[in-house]
Amino acid sequence: MTISNPRAAGLVPALVLLTWGCSPPGGAGRPAPEPVASGTLRNPAGDRIGVATLSDTSGTLRLGLSVAQLSPGPHGLHFHAQGTCTPPDFASAGAHFNPEGRQHGRLNPEGPHLGDLPNLIVASEGSADTSFMVPRELAGTGPRSLLQPGGTALVIHAAADDERTDPSGNSGARIACAVIEPG
Repeated sequence: MTISNPRAAGLVPALVLLTWGCSPPGGAGRPAPEPVASGTLRNPAGDRIGVATLSDTSGTLRLGLSVAQLSPGPHGLHFHAQGTCTPPDFASAGAHFNPEGRQHGRLNPEGPHLGDLPNLIVASEGSADTSFMVPRELAGTGPRSLLQPGGTALVIHAAADDERTDPSGNSGARIACAVIEPG
C-alpha cells in the first residue's frame, strides 16, 4: 500500500493496532452469547423496523436494540404484559409488565414497574443501536419472567418517559412493538 500523505501514514499503524485489539462479540476466542429471547420491532403499518434481543452475558442480562425509522430524540421504552402487537395502536400489548403492582417510573418512590426501562435515544437520522442491562429475573422462571405463557411485548412510545408519572410516564402513543419470544 502506498500512502502519499505523511499525516495519513501515521494512521495506518494505529488502525492496524485497533483492528488487532477488536474481538468478536463474545470476546477473543469466545462465541457471541446466545439470545435468551428476541423480537422483531414493527411500526403501525406492520413494517419491520428493528430487532430486540435479550442475551445472557457473563451472568448479566442485556437488552440489545437496533431500530430505524423513528423520530430523533428520546422515546419511552417498556416491556408490556401481553405478547401481542396488533397495529396500528398496539393496545393489544396491554399495560406495562408489572407483576408486583407498583407505580410507574424509576424515579417514582412507589415504583418502578418491572417493565420500566430507560428512554431510548434515537439519533438525528432516526436510528438507535444500543443495549441496556436489565434485571436478571426477566429471563428466569416465575411471575417476574418475561417468558410467561401468552408472552410479553416490548413497546417504543412516541415521546420521552418522565420516569415518574403513573401509568406510563406521559410517553404518548405506542409507535413500535415487538413480541418477545424465547430463544
